[in-house]
Amino acid sequence: MDKLGPYGVSKKIITYEAIGFAGIMMFIWFDEWVDITHLLFGEAPTPFNWKEALFESLLIATLGLMIINHTQKIFQRMKYLEGILPVCSSCKKIRDENGDWQVLESYIHNKSAARFSHGICPDCKKKLYPELFPDDK
Repeated sequence: MDKLGPYGVSKKIITYEAIGFAGIMMFIWFDEWVDITHLLFGEAPTPFNWKEALFESLLIATLGLMIINHTQKIFQRMKYLEGILPVCSSCKKIRDENGDWQVLESYIHNKSAARFSHGICPDCKKKLYPELFPDDK
């Protein structure tokens, strides 16, 4: 699979959405022209109603534009971390694209909308404070 990157993925999804809505509108007009229910199920034929087809197409187009706009807004809010991150094996700082070393939390905060809350894991709790937690296993 070729690598599209974050913007390629969003363009591809929005294109598929647009194709889907265009297909629905084409089906509406095709049904008016061919009268599918008459052909497949033997229902009474209905006359060509361009006003109804136009109304339905405009409704689908409006809905499609609203959904595509919403999808674009979602992709604009998304941020991506990709590639290889050089991490110091001792202090865990990350080297950015300028060659500067940043604390992990700062780097991720600057590259995404993530926020951090700190705690202490059970292993570090025992290692750092053995006198406070002697019976923890």
